[in-house]
Amino acid sequence: MTILDVLRTKRDGGELSDDQIRWFIRNYTDGTVADEQASALLMAILFRGMDGRELATWTDAMIDSGTRMDLSSLPRPTVDKHSTGGVGDKLSLPLCPLVAACGAAVPQLAGRGLGHTGGTLDKMESIPGWRADLSRHEYMAALRDVGAVICAAGDDLAPADRRMYALRDVTATVEAIPLIASSIMSKKIAEGTSALVLDVKFGSGAFMVEVGRARALAETMVALGEANGVRTTALLTDMNTPLGNTAGNALEVAESVEVLAGGGPPDVVELTIALAAAMCEVAGVDADPAAVLAGGGAMDSWRAMVAAQGGDPDAALPVASAVETVTLAEDGVVQVLDARKVGEAAWRLGAGRSRKEDPVDAAAGVVWRSRPGESVRKGDVILELHTSDASRIAPALEALEGAVVVGDAAPTPTPLVLERIG
Repeated sequence: MTILDVLRTKRDGGELSDDQIRWFIRNYTDGTVADEQASALLMAILFRGMDGRELATWTDAMIDSGTRMDLSSLPRPTVDKHSTGGVGDKLSLPLCPLVAACGAAVPQLAGRGLGHTGGTLDKMESIPGWRADLSRHEYMAALRDVGAVICAAGDDLAPADRRMYALRDVTATVEAIPLIASSIMSKKIAEGTSALVLDVKFGSGAFMVEVGRARALAETMVALGEANGVRTTALLTDMNTPLGNTAGNALEVAESVEVLAGGGPPDVVELTIALAAAMCEVAGVDADPAAVLAGGGAMDSWRAMVAAQGGDPDAALPVASAVETVTLAEDGVVQVLDARKVGEAAWRLGAGRSRKEDPVDAAAGVVWRSRPGESVRKGDVILELHTSDASRIAPALEALEGAVVVGDAAPTPTPLVLERIG
């Protein structure tokens, strides 16, 4: 078998055999297949697609490129959650300790932000002392003792995906549904969880803007999870408006702590409880997440989770040295708060990165004072821009052009959770 045989098969619209797929994944992971050859195959997959058998074998081969973690020794049922990414999406922070307080173990291997969407590890690293890199012993100890962990994946977890993800990012093949689904699910299956809930977002601030494509992605990932023995369900959730009132790192941590303390923005609370309920259901845990949250159990788990990874839950969070406000030019009702524009502004302020190796400003981000449907007055502050580098404010303001639309009538309310799949 040669790489040219594999390339011609998919280029011409054929189905790759199981042997071809496993040969390619194995030889690309060890460097035998060059990046330019792999790029050609990824582009052929973008145009030609994959059927269910091909995708299942592709995902399985990516899992087999590394090690599969064994969590069977834990005394609790395991369940994880994955979000396809959005603006102000701090859900993992209150969600993991909440589900742990309900009685499950949440082994969340998270990532960093890239572009306009934030990363869970970047948010958590704004907590003084907190560490994303844990040894296998520390990881298992946290799951046993606390019931929740948020950390970086080890190098041995689906290494084929690590190489391929970077290649997709520079070859305009990121949006291929088979490649997205296999990337996400290979890592989630390899981490060893028994159950999984997917938060698949659609709208202006989501990776999948169109709800139809988001639904297709959700259905594909649910099928992959179930085929690999992982009880999987997905919620389709709206990301036309950013979640909560903040986008950034330390700003979102502070907002998450408000939720754990029994307050916080209603939309963050609603989606946290909806995801927690779904996670408890697929894990077989009989608990009422709303009652657990109200009773303070989730806050106790949060403090224990942060401390177990070296963080100080009582430490002051980073604060921006420069803050710029944006005021309204008219009275009316907020009709639109564009999630992508807000996310791009937060990125330009320093909260995100252009390349994986770029540093982030923990204090940077955007705060919004009003949401769609709320009445506002001329001169009201609608946005706050936070950064440690004042020179970033002008380009952030440019990104926010047209982000807020004010009119005479309130927009028609739309549900935060559109539907459940699986």
